[in-house]
Amino acid sequence: MKKRNWQLGRGLGLALAVILVLVGAAAVRSQTPEPVVLARTGEFCIDDAACFNRYHPDIPPAATAAPGQTIVFGTRDAFDSAFGPGSTPEDVVAADLSLVHPMTGPVYIDGAKRGDVVAVTVQDVEPDPYGYTVIAPGFGFLRDLFPDPYIANWSLDRTAAVSAEIPQVKIPFAPFTGSMGVLPGEPELETFLARETQLGEVGGIALAPEPTGALPADICGPEGSDKARCIRTIPPRENGGNMDVKQMQVGTTILFPCFIDGCGLFVGDVHYAQGDGEVSGTAIEMGATVTVTTAIREGLGTQVKAPQFEGGDQLKALAPESFYATTGIPIKQAGEIPPYHTYLNSEVIEPLSNLSEDLTLAARNALIDMVDYLVANHGLTREQAYVVASVAADLRIGQLVDVPNYLVSAVLPLTIFDEPAASRSGVEVAAGAAP
Repeated sequence: MKKRNWQLGRGLGLALAVILVLVGAAAVRSQTPEPVVLARTGEFCIDDAACFNRYHPDIPPAATAAPGQTIVFGTRDAFDSAFGPGSTPEDVVAADLSLVHPMTGPVYIDGAKRGDVVAVTVQDVEPDPYGYTVIAPGFGFLRDLFPDPYIANWSLDRTAAVSAEIPQVKIPFAPFTGSMGVLPGEPELETFLARETQLGEVGGIALAPEPTGALPADICGPEGSDKARCIRTIPPRENGGNMDVKQMQVGTTILFPCFIDGCGLFVGDVHYAQGDGEVSGTAIEMGATVTVTTAIREGLGTQVKAPQFEGGDQLKALAPESFYATTGIPIKQAGEIPPYHTYLNSEVIEPLSNLSEDLTLAARNALIDMVDYLVANHGLTREQAYVVASVAADLRIGQLVDVPNYLVSAVLPLTIFDEPAASRSGVEVAAGAAP
């Protein structure tokens, strides 16, 4: 009888424990805050109260989120819906560059202060069904060699991107946020404006504030309260922005120093896939739904002065199964001035064949050889080859010690081709192995 009572009591105890666990779980669920959702509204950024395309400390938050709370950003593509299926090179010429890049946000992170760091973990990226890659005249790494407009329209899903303009290739899904960051503070804004103005005055490329098409209009537009101080979203800076680092993929945590209270977190310019370098000026650009969580690391702004990022083993997914690579060193034709050096001391640079310790020239030469390889061995046009290099080839620093010739390699995964081991000009590449 005692045994039966013991068994009965034990059973009741277990049942009670299960009930308590279920009740506790329900209580936890009830206490979990609902996600903060910034859904896209309207066709263009101007139609969306949570969209802006300039940086300024006074841009008001579109939402507030607690640390740990899920935030869902509905983002727009880099050219603010200027293109769609069936777009042509003529559409590229007509695109309004004053609208690049629209950002979703900003989000006020509750409790974050200037001097803190906000840690942003990317949880998911859901692609829109359409994306594009363009060659825009006067833009891109090889702008002097590719002066004509071009567009590849891509059909997207969570597996791969395909394009009627480049039917030989299939680009695997490897999404990341091309732009993510926080709003600058007043001291940072002044620093950015001063140094970019100085660069522009000596002939360097730096985009000055442009009120045309600027959002929010009441601050940055033609009648805006501070239109001359709203900086463009095109370059990356210490506040993040257009970093275009493909390793900032799902699972990665990006650290941003906070320059204003609440930080002013934003996301935009999402890429379906990109090669390191994004050499044509665009990756596979797309609108997307990006899910993140945040945490505050108090007082670490003195250590993290510009974005940093951390993660585990998720980057292994970016390693190609087979590849072909070209290399470049800083060699040019005597009498040639590379386009990015025209504002420097051309009298010294022009007669040289060898420029010392010039990674940009080395990268340029590796990329040109990669374009030549793609044309000769995979039947691509030069424009197709340039686009493929932009969305799939990685420019990697080989070494920074062998003066005068630093070395950069361009690494192309061969798995993007229908027949990756095929060779049309005698350059044999075994599947699964480097040449």
